[in-house]
Amino acid sequence: MQSSAVFSLSPSLPLLKPRRLSLRHHSLTTASSSSSSSDLNISPNVVSIPSLSRRSWRLASSDSPLRAWSGVPSSISHSRDTNRFKTAATAVPESAEEGDNSGKLTKILELGLLFAMWYLFNIYFNIYNKQVLKALHAPMTVTLVQFAVGSVLITIMWVLNLYKRPKISGAQLAAILPLAVVHTLGNLFTNMSLGKVSVSFTHTIKAMEPFFSVLLSAMFLGETPTPWVLGAIVPIVGGVALASISEVSFNWAGFSSAMASNLTNQSRNVLSKKVMVKKDDSLDNITLFSIITLMSLVLMAPVTFFTEGIKFTPSYIQSAGVNVQQIYTKSLIAALCFHAYQQVSYMILARVSPVTHSVGNCVKRVVVIVSSVIFFKTPVSPVNAFGTGIALAGVFLYSRVKGIKPKPKTA
Repeated sequence: MQSSAVFSLSPSLPLLKPRRLSLRHHSLTTASSSSSSSDLNISPNVVSIPSLSRRSWRLASSDSPLRAWSGVPSSISHSRDTNRFKTAATAVPESAEEGDNSGKLTKILELGLLFAMWYLFNIYFNIYNKQVLKALHAPMTVTLVQFAVGSVLITIMWVLNLYKRPKISGAQLAAILPLAVVHTLGNLFTNMSLGKVSVSFTHTIKAMEPFFSVLLSAMFLGETPTPWVLGAIVPIVGGVALASISEVSFNWAGFSSAMASNLTNQSRNVLSKKVMVKKDDSLDNITLFSIITLMSLVLMAPVTFFTEGIKFTPSYIQSAGVNVQQIYTKSLIAALCFHAYQQVSYMILARVSPVTHSVGNCVKRVVVIVSSVIFFKTPVSPVNAFGTGIALAGVFLYSRVKGIKPKPKTA
């Protein structure tokens, strides 16, 4: 009875020595496993240890060659190792994908910041520029100051190697000169319009830029507009006409100056396609804008001195009954914002397609009009607001359809 409680023993029980089952230094080898049956001299029918298969004899570390003693079949252990290997192998593409996603997110945030800066600089430029032009009726002098501040910034940028200083040939300067002329006139006419009418009305008229772009491209480049483009031009022209009729600050000087600004600015775009230098000598947009700014300063300085004289001295400003410090501060801020928003505009253009840039420019005009109306408390009639809305909707439509090409005619 006592022997059947734990083991079923044969008469050869004395041969079973406990020390043969002792584990010295907590290690177990395969050789002892193979010799245990002969040393013990025990038949499987004599000794039965049912708990042996359920016990875990894993006494070594995971790096030990005795991993078969863990009580887990080798096939399962191998499959676990394989799964671990597969998991580690698939972790690399996942981390790479996460890196790509974070890179895309960074680019989106960077582009959003650039658009925000573009709009913000535009708002501040129009507000401070309007205040300066309203207090100091000298649009040529104000334009000259803006070119001068921009030229100083460009010079500092080149001297400190913040941007690569270009090497310009005589042929390149000759090709860029017409662009500088129309660029100078475009900014001068814009300031003349802002000095005569409200900011919102000036930008409503400047919404007609697509009309002049289509007209000049057809006249000088032979580009035939698509029906989609012509359809988008109709609401632009109609909306500007409707807004002009109901504009409170309307006068012909301001209206004509804004129209002249549209004509010169779009002439610059047409000239850049027609008279620019060869592709191997071409300049990037920021460098081209920097050179045009410097040339505009040289062109504007003598014209300003001979027409308006020197009207930016403290004595003249005081004689006009204007605070000198305020005029200088606002003029400096307006000039910095003028140069900054154009630089940022070119940075955005280098990152997105021209269509996306045109859509952003349309949204920018809406933001400037709304912010100027709120800041200056400009009276806006329902008819004026409706006309402005139609014109801006036409500009948005134009920016979306101008890339659509007509279907080729089949024979």
